[in-house]
Amino acid sequence: MRFRVRKMPALVLVALVAALPGISQEPQPIAGGNPALPLVHVENGQNSTSAQNSHYVVLVSLDGLRWDYAKRDRAENLLALGKKGVWAPDGMIPSYPSLTFPNHFSIVTGLDPEHHGLVANSFYDETKHAKYAIADPNVVRDGSWYSGTPLWSLAESQGMHAACLYWPGSEAEIAGHRPTWYAQFDNKTQATDEAEQARIDDAIALLKMPEVERPHFITIYYSEPDHEGHQFGPDAPQTKAAVLKMDKLIGKLEKALRRTGLPIDLVVVSDHGMAKVEGGWITLDEFADLSGFESSGALLYGTSEENREEAYAKLKQASSQFMAYRRKDVPAGLKYNQNPREGDPVVVATGPYAIRVHKPVQGKLDNGPEVGMHGFDPGRVPEMKAIFFAAGPDIVRGKTVAPFQNTNLYPWIAHMLNLQPPRIDGSLNVLAGTLRDNGGETPNSAGPQTAEQGPQ
Repeated sequence: MRFRVRKMPALVLVALVAALPGISQEPQPIAGGNPALPLVHVENGQNSTSAQNSHYVVLVSLDGLRWDYAKRDRAENLLALGKKGVWAPDGMIPSYPSLTFPNHFSIVTGLDPEHHGLVANSFYDETKHAKYAIADPNVVRDGSWYSGTPLWSLAESQGMHAACLYWPGSEAEIAGHRPTWYAQFDNKTQATDEAEQARIDDAIALLKMPEVERPHFITIYYSEPDHEGHQFGPDAPQTKAAVLKMDKLIGKLEKALRRTGLPIDLVVVSDHGMAKVEGGWITLDEFADLSGFESSGALLYGTSEENREEAYAKLKQASSQFMAYRRKDVPAGLKYNQNPREGDPVVVATGPYAIRVHKPVQGKLDNGPEVGMHGFDPGRVPEMKAIFFAAGPDIVRGKTVAPFQNTNLYPWIAHMLNLQPPRIDGSLNVLAGTLRDNGGETPNSAGPQTAEQGPQ
């Protein structure tokens, strides 16, 4: 995932822009904060009494960490976390398409991509006559592109502070709120050793704030091992080294959280897996005349019913490496047939094949696809499955769960935070058995905290 961030002064929380209401216009220091990760502060009032009596959840994403990497590479901290709490040894199922932005937003909204609106990392909106692209910070920070209520917005709307040390969507005002604290994403610096450690340091600094200010929900995002998986492939030594690097950071984070003495549930997930690409580019305009189409990635947007039908007729039997559907006929299991942003016709790879609409324009290099890719149907390409590990005072010990859809994380986390979720695609019932109260309506905590402290 890539979107630009301004360089900020050290040891401060910095305003995004003066014109945005509710966002602090003056730098504000955090005792114990790390200069590598200054944050933006939004005035959201104080934690309510109910929020102050609730537990804490720290949600961490390790981009592109495939479901089987931890066991394969002996990631001791992740595996130990699962043994202390719960984990999915056969993986968590990402939403289709198994891409970074759609799945990070599904995790924090409980909605399928066609319902929250991020149907790909880049796509075209026919009503806006504009493209969403994760490399464009102005678009990424425009809340009009997003639907649903992210967990940080849910928390803020119910009197609980939240903080996002990176997460897709966290820089935009969505459902009327921004998190009280958030970082602006900088693709050039966020993967440095200093910036990676800074996420831990800043999370701990936030948790040491007074109870009325302290965030109870914190997201942390790391971009590895996705980069290595793309460049070198999922089985490369560089990818394995990145997995162990991330595992070491999780160990540091867990120890730091435990030292706070707070009742914190630590949840570590990924957005998707990674597969080695088979063959070279599959170029759709070699099978059909797509000159009249708007396109984004492999998504097609026809200008008329006639050209949509003509393209579909050419593509539907063109190759065994992909299936073509009119949008309304995309199989229900993909949950990808209701949003115009998905395009029409819709092309779905049948395996780990790299699909594009056009070759580069004349004069530009036509490089082959990356060694590793994702975005595929998890039902056809099981390498797309993600990880799920969690432990803490609200979570049972020593339990494994079968693969489950990532939209079910939303009501599960909301329950641990004593938040009332809106109607979503996920269900608390799926993971209720991993909770010590079995997902019942008994509040997680009331009055002084006496539960086990931190991820045990």
